[in-house]
Order: sequence, then structure tokens, then C-alpha cells
Amino acid sequence: MTASALARALRAYVRHAPGTAGKSFLVHRYLDQRLRTHPVTTTARLRSGDLVPLTTGDVIQRYQYLFGTWEPNLSAFLRDRLRPGDTFIDVGAHRGAFSLLASHAVGPQGRVVAIEPSPQFHEALVAAATANHRANIRTVRSAASDTHGEITLYLEDPANLGHTTAIRPRHIHAAFQAPTAPLAELVTRSELATARVIKIDVEGAEASVVRGLLPALPQLRLDVELAIEVTPRLLSKQGESVESILDPLREHGFHSYRLTNDYNPATYPQAIRRPQLPIRCAEIPTQMTDLVFSRADDDQLMPVR
Repeated sequence: MTASALARALRAYVRHAPGTAGKSFLVHRYLDQRLRTHPVTTTARLRSGDLVPLTTGDVIQRYQYLFGTWEPNLSAFLRDRLRPGDTFIDVGAHRGAFSLLASHAVGPQGRVVAIEPSPQFHEALVAAATANHRANIRTVRSAASDTHGEITLYLEDPANLGHTTAIRPRHIHAAFQAPTAPLAELVTRSELATARVIKIDVEGAEASVVRGLLPALPQLRLDVELAIEVTPRLLSKQGESVESILDPLREHGFHSYRLTNDYNPATYPQAIRRPQLPIRCAEIPTQMTDLVFSRADDDQLMPVR
């Protein structure tokens, strides 16, 4: 058996076999490295049922190929929270992993607003929504912020296409210009009023996105929840801090919860099988962390189904 055939066979076991026996070992000791250094370009079916083109040289697409999902704990949280007729606002939608998932959860009467500034990723997002007949996804090619203007965004590592940031890196792989506008102006009043979850993943720009949303908070549902990736290192490079996100949201009645997001692919089989719930965030994060902000006040956010 050739190395390529072996990788395909082991991937089929990891992706489709029931249970978790041996999967973490196979991913950690062989598959992740093999698919990164010998990229496979193909079309894969996600756990949402959608078909997407991908290449495994990129970490997000590699995990989608291996497991059919990206960030399983956040994916499980979204599936639990979203209902038919809801709206999901995806800020930093990238190629649409969460937008596609949410599209199924909110149904034909619901809406997904996918906001993505990269022309390359926006094009891929539109293509995926069209190919999978996801008519309830509305895409916006812009960066969310607290001001109107234009911003330069940089990609440093082509092996991690999700890390596109306004912080100029030492080595630039690619750069592009994008318009900026406050989040509250990139969505309609109806979309704001029906939003159940707003996901913000913007690689260091999260403080400005939250500031742009603050004026609209009174228009949101009482049960709205915000899922925000906070990046202390990138925030500090701009004179921002995690507190600049925590404090104004607390003033508006939100409590913060930490959602486990382990980028180690060996943890994926167990996380897919038994996703972890968001637990109360007792300390200010010092490392990149996924936080859920909710008006619910408890030790952990329990499933609503």
C-alpha cells in the first residue's frame, strides 16, 4: 500500500468509524503531519452535510477533511443554541464553516449574515453557499469595526489561512485592502432583532468590533449570546486589552464563559463525541481564548435543548 493510500484509509477510519478507539493516536502520530506536508486537494462532505472544496495544507481545511468539522465545541454550542427562524451573525466568516452549519440550524425562515473582508475567502464563501443551495446566507465583503474607512489586512502563514490580521507581521505572505464599518451598520434592523448568536473571530480586532456593536445592544434579544475569540497578544499591540471587551459587555448585563478550543487535532475525536460546555470565566484570559457572553448567570451554560 502506498503512503497516499494508507493516509486515505486511515482518514476514512478516523472520519467515519464509530467510537474513538485509536483515532487520537493516528491523527497525532501520522495523519496531521502527513496531510500537512503532502497536501490533498479534494471535495469533502462536512458533518453539516455540505460539500466543500479544500486542500489539507491549511489547518482549517485539514481538520475539516479529517473530521468533517472545525472547532467541535463551538460547533456543538451553535447547534444547541440556534433554532429555526433565528439569525446567526458570523463576523470573520472565513470560508464559511460556521455559516454553513448555522444555515441548517436556522432553517429556510432564518438568516445567516456572513461578514468576511478577504476577497479570496469571501469568494469561497459565496461559492460554498451557492453550491450547497444555502439561500438563507447573506454575505458581506467588509471588515467590522467601530469606524468607517479602509484597513490593510495581512496573511503571514499560508498554512493557517484563518490568521488574517491587521497587525503587520514580520513576514508577509499576502496583503489586501478592505472597507470597514460598524457591525451594527453591516446588518439590518431585522437581523439584529432576531440574532440569537453573534460570533466574532477577527484576529485582534475584536475590541473595535464590540465597540461598533455597543450602540445596538438594546435592540438585541434578551437571550442573545456572543461568541468571541479574544487574542490578548494582538490586542496589546494595538493598545487594547481583554478588559476593553469584558468591561462594556458586563455593564450591559453579560457574563463571560470560557469555551474550550484546543487546536490539537488529537483532541477532536473526543470533543466531537462529547463536546464541553462553556464554563464561567473566573480570570481574565492571558492567552487566545474563546469566550461566550450571555445574560444567563450560572457556573456553566447548560444546553437549551
